[in-house]
Amino acid sequence: MADTRLEYGRLGAASPVAIDEGLRAYMLRVYNYMGAGLAISGVVGYLVSTNEALLATLFGSGLGLVVALVPFAFVMVLTFGINRISPATAQMLFWAFAVTMGVSLAPIALQYTGTSIARVFFISAATFGAMSLYGYTTKRNLAQFSSFLFMGLIGVVIAGLVNLFLQSSGLSFVISVVGVLVFVGLTAHDTQMIRGWYVEGEDNGQATKKAVYGALSLYLDFLNLFLMLLRLFGERR
Repeated sequence: MADTRLEYGRLGAASPVAIDEGLRAYMLRVYNYMGAGLAISGVVGYLVSTNEALLATLFGSGLGLVVALVPFAFVMVLTFGINRISPATAQMLFWAFAVTMGVSLAPIALQYTGTSIARVFFISAATFGAMSLYGYTTKRNLAQFSSFLFMGLIGVVIAGLVNLFLQSSGLSFVISVVGVLVFVGLTAHDTQMIRGWYVEGEDNGQATKKAVYGALSLYLDFLNLFLMLLRLFGERR
């Protein structure tokens, strides 16, 4: 998630108190979007998982691959088109992404027990919260780790694709462990990056697009952290 995707400036020359209050409101907006997106995905995923006919239609046919790729398409549009679309369109695409992601996650409810899903969710939330807080408050420049984290992310993706064919439990374990480390780091890194996008007194439309894109970044960090931890600690049915 390179910060070159968005042409956003750093903090302007405003009073520290004004910046502090505005920054808190901006970050709260980012987290509200993210939280609402996760809630929508959770509700949609649950509803789809309890509908056997819909599950059979979506995942018992060739539509399964399409369902899995649709959320990725929304991510690509938001990532590469965020500077050209309107704030309302950005919001609409984010909510559509949350809905389609919920649909694609529905099979998880059939693979793992509800108790283990809830337990891993709270572990993920606590870990995410701690690392996001660190990224928000630390004075250390985390951008220096961006190349390392990006390479780790690419490695996890490639290894995951390879393991689709190998079906190796050992490789799956390694991927999950490395994935947890990568997304823990990305949570702190992305939080600091999103914090740096704030500009005092900026146009509300531009601020909305920043908040939406920031929420998308943190949503993906949290979701992938949750999925990696679920593979490690989830109890299969």
